[in-house]
Amino acid sequence: MTTETPQASEAPGGDSPLKRAIGPKLLILFVIGDILGTGIYATTGKVAGKVGGALWLPFVIGFVVAILTAASYVELVGKYPKAAGAALYTQKAFKVPFLTFIIAFMVMCSGLSSASAAARAFSGDYFLEFTDAIPATLIAILFILALAALNLRGVSESVKTNVVLTIVELTGLMVILAIGASAVLSGEGDASRLTEFQATGTGYALITSVLGATALGFFAFVGFEDSVNMAEETKDPVRTFPKAIFIGVGVTGTIYVLVALASSLLVDYKTLEKSSGPLLEVVKAGGQDFPPKLFALIALFAVTNSALINIMMASRLCYGMANERILPRAMARVLPKRRTPVVGIVFVSALAIGLVSTGEIEGLGDTTAFLLLCVFAVVNVAVLVLRKDPVEHSHFRAPTVLPVLGAITSLILASPLADRDAEVYIRAGVLVAIGIGLWALNKLVMKAGGEDTA
Repeated sequence: MTTETPQASEAPGGDSPLKRAIGPKLLILFVIGDILGTGIYATTGKVAGKVGGALWLPFVIGFVVAILTAASYVELVGKYPKAAGAALYTQKAFKVPFLTFIIAFMVMCSGLSSASAAARAFSGDYFLEFTDAIPATLIAILFILALAALNLRGVSESVKTNVVLTIVELTGLMVILAIGASAVLSGEGDASRLTEFQATGTGYALITSVLGATALGFFAFVGFEDSVNMAEETKDPVRTFPKAIFIGVGVTGTIYVLVALASSLLVDYKTLEKSSGPLLEVVKAGGQDFPPKLFALIALFAVTNSALINIMMASRLCYGMANERILPRAMARVLPKRRTPVVGIVFVSALAIGLVSTGEIEGLGDTTAFLLLCVFAVVNVAVLVLRKDPVEHSHFRAPTVLPVLGAITSLILASPLADRDAEVYIRAGVLVAIGIGLWALNKLVMKAGGEDTA
């Protein structure tokens, strides 16, 4: 991996109106905190159901795919240290406003489906440790409404708070690793499960089974792409982001593989598959004295944090697109006193309620991964296209093979080879269709008002 220096000038440092307050250590913790959460806490069992006891394999492959795409994001955020992410890179590379809108809307929808998966995880087995008196779907809807209320009131997003939340989420995963290590040292667990595949025989069925598990497991890795939106608030982003993103993905990937190994050692994959709180099954099977209710509380906290971040991201992205007149202007309306994007929050919350009412954890997690894999394929291609657009400051440059492999692997995992249910494609298609409808409506309104729609 090299540093590209078309000219010897410094990277822009004081060109942003935002305060550059995030240093390297805080950025690493931010990246780790953004990745950790619902994916590993809620979908591990569903991944096991697709692949079998070899639960570690999809996370290893997912880690490799994440690193490939992370390299592309690192190059682009170093080249264009602005808080816009995939939409900015798509516009600069292809200069097609409609494609840029689709990418931005898909990112927004991925946040909604991720928050909805978190809502379903919240209402599942972790919550059942405390009570089973309320229907799961109702809990999930109330969960989304509570997040909407918090967003309307205004939520502190300080990096220091994010550090605290990250430590709590990490604590839960460290508990799982400690239980797994204790089992290995005491000779407990069944190591034969680690090479057990759900698909019978070899060949096509095995390949699609592993690809399907990897595609769903990739949901656990999403989040690193959101960190590039902190570029304008990071000290020396051109130098800071490469280390932060690669360390963040490396740390979480290592934890995920170890958690997968511990889970398979202690719990049969069929038991994991049936649970919406799979790591709770590991705690109960570990033979340790760690209170299941305490672990369930940590898990609830982890998925709540993930959902809140994603709802906030989606509502702010909706607000930003409305301000840019990509979506109807009314969606940029804010509450006079709270200064929160009220229409955007109501809109994304309504979509999230629709998602939790019609989908389960596996389908919603798979929808998130599918949407982002499509976005990642475009970003990996954008890196190659933008090589013809040199900038004057030094920045990280990924070896060409990495974005090429990143685009190919993203497309493979987004394709029908990944053996996902048809409902995932239908759900993603409906979400994108809603966006296109709003985009077309906005164009008509602007045209009727005599505004430039170019």
